[in-house]
Amino acid sequence: MNALLKAKSAYSAAKTPTRTAKNFEYEVIARITRRMITATQKGRDGFNELATALNDNRKLWSIFTVDIASKGNPLPDDLKQNLFELGEFTRQHTTKVLQRKADVRPLVEINTAIMRGLRSGAS
Repeated sequence: MNALLKAKSAYSAAKTPTRTAKNFEYEVIARITRRMITATQKGRDGFNELATALNDNRKLWSIFTVDIASKGNPLPDDLKQNLFELGEFTRQHTTKVLQRKADVRPLVEINTAIMRGLRSGAS
């Protein structure tokens, strides 16, 4: 390997953007939300796929609510309360969607709003 290739190799990692916790949260929420949308677009044929995505979304929101309730969480109390309530709504609404008694749209809208907040730099 010549010096130029070695230099490119050594510095290529520096071109990779720094991954923050917000970026990671955004990516995870976006991936799950895309899966919910894609499965929903398939109609009845996508229900198993939707169920898997909903289960992952519910797990994610469970992680969020545990983090929100932790002592070291720096978010303002009113924001923590709102996020906790969204987590509870997500849990309950997911059950209704899985029972085919509700539409997935509110869950997609919640995730989309959270992604917007993460992108805008809101804490």
